Amino acid sequence: MNSVPDFDDLPLVEGMPKGCAWGVFDRDGKKDQVGTLNFLTPDVVRNAALEVKDGVSISLNWPLNAMNKLNIPGRLAAQHKILYIPESMAALPFEQGKSWDDELSFNTQCSSQWDSLCHFQHQDSGLAYNGANPDKEALSIDSTSYNKMPTLDHWHSRGCIAGRGVLIDYASYAEEKGIEFHAFDGNRITVEDLEACAVHQNVEFQPGDILIVRTGATEVVDNMNPADLGKMAAAKLTGLHGCEETARWLWNKRFAAAASDSNSFEAYPPLKPDGSIGGMKDLVLHMYCLNMFGMPIGELWDLKELARYCKEKKRYSFMITSTPLNQPGLIGSPPNALAIF
Repeated sequence: MNSVPDFDDLPLVEGMPKGCAWGVFDRDGKKDQVGTLNFLTPDVVRNAALEVKDGVSISLNWPLNAMNKLNIPGRLAAQHKILYIPESMAALPFEQGKSWDDELSFNTQCSSQWDSLCHFQHQDSGLAYNGANPDKEALSIDSTSYNKMPTLDHWHSRGCIAGRGVLIDYASYAEEKGIEFHAFDGNRITVEDLEACAVHQNVEFQPGDILIVRTGATEVVDNMNPADLGKMAAAKLTGLHGCEETARWLWNKRFAAAASDSNSFEAYPPLKPDGSIGGMKDLVLHMYCLNMFGMPIGELWDLKELARYCKEKKRYSFMITSTPLNQPGLIGSPPNALAIF
């Protein structure tokens, strides 16, 4: 990791803004497809295992149907179909016995998720991480061995995620410090805020960490009241401040990945360079993290129990494992994430 340039020292990539890490992880003439997961070296994983002291594991996965009450148009809500096998497999020439199957249909952005490095393209060029050029045909591949797109199935070739997680519980920090804060007020959490919260929690970042930031968003949705519903209608989401300074900090810390319980990880709506309000295409950290760094973004993670346990034990680092679904060309996936203490 010491050989990886800092943000301001990254070699310029033609047609791309400063801070583009394309090619940094390429080896032996082969284009990299997993980005900052390369920071999860054997030494990093071994050290992460030292975090396991209590024998306690905590799920970070929100129910698949948790957002059905706030379904976003154009994204299929989670649907669960129960199948009684003697009926569903009646055509088979043998008796099934009393037994059950089920089927799931859902958009991979509908609950806790990882965004792959194809999820958000560089808007001017249309390219994804490391110069990949995704389209429906390229993403509809049926075998990872032929897949040239940096999608989530490639994680399985390197054992997915096992590393050290660090929780920045900004929701609790703001409450303790008397900072006006709500998960649906569009608060912009700055680098200064993140560093101050880390000091407050006695967190020391290490290269290869998986950063997790709590805003309380999923808890607001779980316990929705009329006032919260009114805030949600304004479509303002609290998250990391989407700007170059935050991007520089994320890269220079050598995070292997970053996640949050918010719907967008970064504050929404984003700000354009001139300070005016932007739209989805203007998301700054999505462009830097997913597209230019190759840093996966997790959203809508369930952090309530994790925050409670961290506060109780007064330690905010732990081992984390995450295994997305293994489907060729997968753009998003439930994280299937565990924090292990």
